[in-house]
Amino acid sequence: MINNQFSQDMSPEQRHSQLVNMSDSDIDYSDIPELDQEFFKNAQLVKRKPATEAISIRVDTETLEWFRNTAKNNPEIRGYQTLINDVLRTYVAHQIGKGQN
Repeated sequence: MINNQFSQDMSPEQRHSQLVNMSDSDIDYSDIPELDQEFFKNAQLVKRKPATEAISIRVDTETLEWFRNTAKNNPEIRGYQTLINDVLRTYVAHQIGKGQN
C-alpha cells in the first residue's frame, strides 16, 4: 500500500470510497502476521468467565451477521453474544500473554 493513502484531510466519504475501491494487493499487512494453517492448528478459543456486564455497542452489519450465523450453525456455541465475548476474551488473553495492556 502506498504510504499516506488515507490523509487526515479526507472526508469520511472520500475515505470510504477509497477503502471500498482498494484491491487486496493494496493492503499493507507488514505489521500483522498472516493467519495460516499452522496458526489455526494451535489456536484455542478462550471461554468466557461467568461474570458479564450488559453493554450496548455498534458493530457493522456484516460482522454481526457472521457472528449470528456462526453461532446458529454451531450447536456447541451458546449464542452469538457469547461468541463475540469469547473472541474478545481470546484477544485480551493473547495481548496479556505478550505483555501488552
